[in-house]
Amino acid sequence: MLIDYLHEHYDDGEPIFTEDIHIPGMNRSNFIQQLKTLTDNGKIVRYEKGIYYIPKETRFRSSAGPSPETIAQYKYICRNGIVSGYYTGCTFANNLGISLQVPMKKEITTNNYAAIVREVHIGKQPFIIRRSNILITEENVHVLQLLDLLKNLDSYMDCNHEEARDRIKKYAHANHVTIKGIDQYIREYPDSTFRFYYEMGMNQILSKG
Repeated sequence: MLIDYLHEHYDDGEPIFTEDIHIPGMNRSNFIQQLKTLTDNGKIVRYEKGIYYIPKETRFRSSAGPSPETIAQYKYICRNGIVSGYYTGCTFANNLGISLQVPMKKEITTNNYAAIVREVHIGKQPFIIRRSNILITEENVHVLQLLDLLKNLDSYMDCNHEEARDRIKKYAHANHVTIKGIDQYIREYPDSTFRFYYEMGMNQILSKG
C-alpha cells in the first residue's frame, strides 16, 4: 500500500514529491486514487500541487508541515542526494557574513527552473528563482556559488575588503574551491567577476587543485 511505502521512505513532516514515487506494480490510476484517499483521511497533507507530507503531531495537537525554506531546499537545491542549486545574491552574502542585509526574498540559482528569473511563493514566503546558465552539480556547486558572489561583490559588502576576503577564504577552503575549479568556469562570467577575483587576491589564497 502507498501509506506503507511513504512511512518507509519519508519522515513525518518531510516533503513528498509525487514525481519521485515509483512503486512496482502500482499504475498511475491506482496511485492517484490512493493518494486522494490518504489525503481525505488525513493520513497525508497536500502542501501544494505535487507536494505532500505526513503530518507530525505537535504538543498543541496540530499538524506540523515543512517550512517554505525546506520545500525550496528540496525543490531547487538538493533532493534525493542530487544537487541542483544554491543560495545566491544577498542571501548568500548574508550567510557568509559579508552583508548585514537580511533579504526579505531569498535568492536561489537552480537547474530546476525554466524562466530566466522569477519571483515565486512557497506558502507565504517569496523567493527569487534564477535559472542557471551552467549545469549545477555536486562537483561544481561551490565554485559557481562563489563566482556568482564575486560578480556583484561591491553591491553586497558591508565590511572592508580584508574581512570579506577572510570570510571568502574560509568558505573556499571549507568547500575545496581551487584555482583549477575557478578557471574551468570563470570565462562564463562577466568582467566584474575577473576584477573582483583579482582585487580580492583569490589567486593567492586558493590552492591550485
